[in-house]
Amino acid sequence: MLVQTTKLKGCVIIEPSVFGDNRGFFLETFSRQRYFEEAGIELEFVQDNHSRSAANVLRGLHFQKTKPQGKLVRVVRGCVFDVAVDIRPGSDTFGQWISMELSEQNKKQLWVPPGFAHGFTALNENTELEYKCTAYYDPEDEGSILWSDPDLNIPWPVAQPILSAKDMDAQLLKDLQL
Repeated sequence: MLVQTTKLKGCVIIEPSVFGDNRGFFLETFSRQRYFEEAGIELEFVQDNHSRSAANVLRGLHFQKTKPQGKLVRVVRGCVFDVAVDIRPGSDTFGQWISMELSEQNKKQLWVPPGFAHGFTALNENTELEYKCTAYYDPEDEGSILWSDPDLNIPWPVAQPILSAKDMDAQLLKDLQL
């Protein structure tokens, strides 16, 4: 597997080795030993999630306030524009973000460490995303940053995203109590 560092400390892109032939393909999506040793993911995963989204659905930017989750994200069907935002107080890259395309074709994964907000927009119909989490989801602990926060200025590839009520009412990063 190939591990690519990003400008955000601890946030890495993982390109698994894919073995394919005329029958299809095989890839390892997680191996504790390999991912810990090669990607530096030293946390245990306690929950797996799977979401399906219609084209132009934007989910995020979500985070847990007091019990931050690390997420190992991958797309199993379709394609997403995926974003991680550093919201760790005191971090040299606080308020900075990275984005990338995750797709069933490129099979890349994004490791989003605890202390980051995460979001994505589906670029295809019936896009399916799976992610492993290092902490349990707690709806009472969830926070959300407005996807269109002008201070972040993320160039989302959709002008009129489909949003949940929660994401429409999200806060600006500068207004959060972190």
